[in-house]
Amino acid sequence: MPTPTPAYDPNNVFAKILRGEIPAERVCDSKHSFAFYDISPLAPIHVLVIPRGAYTDLHDFLSRASDEEILDFWKLVDKISAEQSLIPSGFRLVSNLGPDGGQEVPHFHVHLLGGRPLGPVLPSNR
Repeated sequence: MPTPTPAYDPNNVFAKILRGEIPAERVCDSKHSFAFYDISPLAPIHVLVIPRGAYTDLHDFLSRASDEEILDFWKLVDKISAEQSLIPSGFRLVSNLGPDGGQEVPHFHVHLLGGRPLGPVLPSNR
């Protein structure tokens, strides 16, 4: 039986950015998605990509979003990676889900990180 998705909080920081209540440095946007620079970058290029719809996490997004929204989102991720010149050298795409995954904002988003070698995903100590 699937785990229920937590209720969407319309007062989360990304919802406020989408409504224009909090400023964000726009990278680009599309009909269903918006991308902006992270205010505390972890790499020379650190872009956040979010859907315009109210989805809490990746599971919620893939379960409830329309095919058009899903395609739009991933096409925007690809467009940004090309425009930021990350395709030839590589980049990291991260989406945290839930408390154990380290999700801090309950609005589905991905971190697009690059511009330098990023090293291992997690420390090797287990």
